[in-house]
Amino acid sequence: MLPRWSRAVTQLSRLGSQHNLNLRNEFYVISRQSYGRAAAAVAPDTAITVEKPLPSEPVVNLDKLFWSKPCSLALAPDSPLRIEEPQYAGFKHAILRLMLFYSKQSTSIRGANVVYKRIISQVDKPAIYEVFNLEKTFKTTFSLLVLHMWLCLRRLKEDGKEGVEFGQYIYETYNHDVELRVSKAGVNLLLTKWMKDLEKIFYGNIVAYDAAVLPEARQDELQNVIWRNVFSDDGSSQPNGDASRAVQAMARYIRREIKQLCSLVISCLLH
Repeated sequence: MLPRWSRAVTQLSRLGSQHNLNLRNEFYVISRQSYGRAAAAVAPDTAITVEKPLPSEPVVNLDKLFWSKPCSLALAPDSPLRIEEPQYAGFKHAILRLMLFYSKQSTSIRGANVVYKRIISQVDKPAIYEVFNLEKTFKTTFSLLVLHMWLCLRRLKEDGKEGVEFGQYIYETYNHDVELRVSKAGVNLLLTKWMKDLEKIFYGNIVAYDAAVLPEARQDELQNVIWRNVFSDDGSSQPNGDASRAVQAMARYIRREIKQLCSLVISCLLH
C-alpha cells in the first residue's frame, strides 16, 4: 500500500500546490480548546533594542496541549453556527411530506452533511497544520480527513445498526468531497483509478487506527500509526527527532477526542 500511496501523493501534492484545497472554513471546531488558541500561544518577550525587531512566530508548547478534560461538543442554543432542521407547518409541511422531505433517508442525508461539515472544520483550518508542524499538502490534508472520519465512524459504531447506517451516509458525503478535492488538485484523467486507490488507503488507515486503540495494543502503537499515516514521507515505521513531540501531542489529542465522543449523544452534532 505504501508504494502506491507514495506515488499518488507525490503527483497530487505537486498538482495541489497550485490550488487552494480549502473548501469550507467557517464551521464549528469540535473541541472547545480550539487549534486557534493553541497556535496563538504567546512567544517569550524579547528585549527592546534600538532597532525594532520583526514579529516572531508564535511558540507552541506541545507538551502542554490537549491535557484538558473532555467537554460537551454540542453548540450553544444561541450559537450562530447552529444548523437547525427546518420546521414547516400547514400546506407546506404536507407538500414536503409528500415529497419525502421528512423521510428517514432525507433526514439522514441532511444530518450527514451537518456532521461532515463539522469534520472538515478540523481539517481545513490552517491552525492544525501550524500546531503539529505539518506542511499543507494533499497528503496531509487527506490523512487528517481520514483520521477525523475514523473518530466519527468509530463513535457511530457504538450506536449499533442505526449508527452504522448513519455512518454510511457520512461516508458517501466524504467520498463526494474527496472526489472534488482530487479534481481541484488537477487530476481529471483516470479519476476513477485515483478514487479506488484512495479508498484502499482509507480502509487501511481505519483498520490500523482501530488496532492501535485496542486495550491489548502496545503503548506506542497509536503514535507509530499516526507517524506512518500522517507525518512520514519516507515510509519509516517510527517517529524520530523533533517530530516525536508532535506525534505524541497528536496521540494525546486523538485519545482526548475519543473520550469526548464517547460521552456524546450523536444528535448533538446535528445542530
